[in-house]
Formats: sequence, structure tokens, C-alpha cells
Amino acid sequence: MALMHTPAAELGSKCPDFQLPALDGKTYRRDNFKNGHALVVMFICNHCPYVKAIEDRLIQLGKDLKSQDVNVVAICSNDEESYPEDSFENLKKNYLAKKMSFTYLHDETQQVAKDFGAICTPDFFVYDKNFHLAYRGRLDDSWKDPSLVTKRELYDVVQMLEKGQRPPTEQMSSMGCSIKWIKN
Repeated sequence: MALMHTPAAELGSKCPDFQLPALDGKTYRRDNFKNGHALVVMFICNHCPYVKAIEDRLIQLGKDLKSQDVNVVAICSNDEESYPEDSFENLKKNYLAKKMSFTYLHDETQQVAKDFGAICTPDFFVYDKNFHLAYRGRLDDSWKDPSLVTKRELYDVVQMLEKGQRPPTEQMSSMGCSIKWIKN
């Protein structure tokens, strides 16, 4: 498992368009999430220990933001052949068992991950209501131990955006396992 850190954000860049199948049986495009609120896009998966360590916090984030009409979308782009735990079927089992409240998409071709420039799981992107990148950083200040969290950085950025405020440009990168790319 190689530890990766997300690169510096290209703040202000436009959210890539996408069209992907979801675990709920529907297909979603970026514009399905245009409702005058922020859009959180998180690249996650089932098998990554970094994602597993924060999974309960991701579920809580989804609940907290859904109550504010903020859009939260998870995308799994891992090679499901080499990592069967991240197959559509296994993602769906975990999604239902954990009662996740966000939209969870499957990027089988990995093109959407490439379009976003996602490199690891978890990799977080927060866009303002006009789909301009406002944040690419970590979830909070303690990836491993939830009892040590003192700042919910991603959540706080969303709150700022919802109030029409500009988030800080200094952002701490997320870290995790590399996306498991399909071998050609």
C-alpha cells in the first residue's frame, strides 16, 4: 500500500461533467446536483484502510450535509477485477449495510477519476454552487482516530460556502491509497 497525498488544488477550476451509474440503480450527471448549494465529490472505495478509518465520519458528513441540501457524491474508480471488494455489487452491499445517505457512483472506465485528477482514496473535492473548485483537502485533522478530531475542515469549508464566504486558500492535502488503475 503506497501512501499518496493529493496535489495542491487548482482553486476556481470547473467541476468536470460526468455521467455514471449509481448504486441506487439510477444514472447521474453533474448537473443533477445543481440546486444552488455546494457539491462535495469524494473518491472512496471499500478496501482502502484510509477510507475504512474514516467511513463512519463520511456517513455522518453525508447525513449532516443532506439536512442542509448540500450535494454529496462518492465515486469509486478502482479496478474491480484486481480489487473485487470494490466491485459494483460489493460497493452496493456495503452502501446498504451502512445506510449511507449520499449518492454513490461507479466509475468502471476510470475516465471520471482521470477527468478530476483524482489520485487516491480518499480524495475530496468541494465545489461552490456554480461548480467552481473551492477545496481539495482532507476530511478533518485526524484521519486515524476520530476521538482526536478538533477540526472538521471539509465540513467547515462547506459551511463557509453556504454562507457566501470564501474558504481559505491554504488547505491540507488528503492522503490515502492510490487509485487502483486498470492495467492495460
